[in-house]
Amino acid sequence: MVRHFLIRGRVQGVGFRWFVHREASELNLRGWVRNTEDGEVEVVAAGDPEDLNELRQSLRRGPRGSRVDGILEHVLADSEAASLSSFRIEGAW
Repeated sequence: MVRHFLIRGRVQGVGFRWFVHREASELNLRGWVRNTEDGEVEVVAAGDPEDLNELRQSLRRGPRGSRVDGILEHVLADSEAASLSSFRIEGAW
């Protein structure tokens, strides 16, 4: 199962990417997290449905100092998981 999340709010400059990396790695998810030019954080994660649900809950909570105003979630084709490796943080904007 593969999910794409776009997190809006006060999510840059507060350690949000590192928070997502830690949470996703603990859940053994594959994928990546990165900042967007629009001040949001984007996540693509692949794994078991239960683990993705746990990640979703963590994204809603966020790290201390963050404020999550909304999360857009999209289901991606399972074939998208083929190119994903261990969870990583992609370049900063």
